[in-house]
Amino acid sequence: MTNSPESALARHIAGACATPLPEPVEARTRLHLLDTLAAILSGRDLPAGVFGYRFAETAQAPGPATLLGSQSRTSIEQAAFANAMAAHADETDDSHIWGRFHPGCGIVPAAIAMAEGRGADGSDLLRAIALGYDIGARSTMALGFSSPKTTVFSTHAFGTLFGAAAAAGALAGLNTQQAEALLSFTVQQTSGLSYWNRDPDHVEKSFDFGAKSARNGVFAALLAEAGMTAPDLPMTGQNGYLAAYAETPAPGKLTEALGERYEIARSTIKKWSVGSPLQTVLDAVGEVFGGQPTAVDKVAEIVVHLPSNRIHVVDDRHMPAVCAQHLVALATLRGHVSFAASHDHTLMQDPEVRAMRRKIRLVSDEELTHARPERQSIVHVRMADGEERRHHARVVRGTPDDPMTAKEVAAKAADILGPILADGGARLIALCLNEDFQMTDLVAACQRAPVASPTNLRSQA
Repeated sequence: MTNSPESALARHIAGACATPLPEPVEARTRLHLLDTLAAILSGRDLPAGVFGYRFAETAQAPGPATLLGSQSRTSIEQAAFANAMAAHADETDDSHIWGRFHPGCGIVPAAIAMAEGRGADGSDLLRAIALGYDIGARSTMALGFSSPKTTVFSTHAFGTLFGAAAAAGALAGLNTQQAEALLSFTVQQTSGLSYWNRDPDHVEKSFDFGAKSARNGVFAALLAEAGMTAPDLPMTGQNGYLAAYAETPAPGKLTEALGERYEIARSTIKKWSVGSPLQTVLDAVGEVFGGQPTAVDKVAEIVVHLPSNRIHVVDDRHMPAVCAQHLVALATLRGHVSFAASHDHTLMQDPEVRAMRRKIRLVSDEELTHARPERQSIVHVRMADGEERRHHARVVRGTPDDPMTAKEVAAKAADILGPILADGGARLIALCLNEDFQMTDLVAACQRAPVASPTNLRSQA
């Protein structure tokens, strides 16, 4: 073993589960665990989650890991895959701005499946999840991409893979030599092209962002655990990871402040279960209208300014949770957008919503593209009586610059889990946020009410 970034990463992975997290970091990790579980349990009813669970249930014999929210058990790899398909079945899960990926949807399912399969306890799970965020974010930051538009490679697929592999490897109890081999198997499974943004149904996108990474990360850990050997320097050596994928290679970023700067504390939990570019938009609409319902005839025009490099993601999309015009109309009419409402396709044909949509115009704004923090928006409203209202939302609620409180994250989870779990999610929220738990308790708290279905979600809209 050399004195290299790979050896430093390997030592960190091997020792992660034996190293307590600082109290604020553990508290933050608990929030991301709860937020991702809410995404998994709600995502099960959406097309990507339905496919993932069906595939896992039919492709494998029973195994040691659970398809969360059900009684079905399968292999660790298949459970990681299916739960991750559900975790990014829509736009509920977390994100990491600097790493340009959605960490929770791949890392948390991989960690839960491995923890359950290996009989780990809750503290091990939390430490492995925090580790995954650390390794995953550094793996993409080291590539030195100057903007999302400068490469065909998808950091969304890369970061979750390295994070999932690290988390699974730590929970498998890999030693330092095995952990360095783990990095090699992970590098060889690195893949992902940015044409995921053409996916009209958010199904392959779930595979690209989370499921592929969760499955492959677990597989890399199992190979390392079994003693498979590997070449050295898979990340920084000749023809390695950085040589293949980086725009401006920055090998020092692979280990920069490792063990001191926890990337989970720099991750974002979404306030709204909608596309990331729309987080500030809904905040701005709330400010403009004071969170109060506003009728169609009271509004003359709503102009929404969005960054030019993000507007295509949310402009007039057919999925309600990523359609700017639809969500702005809904937020204006109702004063708030619940999880159920933002996922109700029938509301896209509602006459009142359609009438409000006709008064909404999106503007591509180059200045907002370069504004910092990222993903700012401006909402300008002209009321029917001639009054002008405007709000510039500069900071996204839930980002490190304006983090959500534990109470807010719990409220978001309760809104999502209310129609899904028999107790409205109370037990799962308490376990994740306040208790020392065992995996059996966590899995049991995810057990869904028999009546849960997309119809139930719509009834809560």
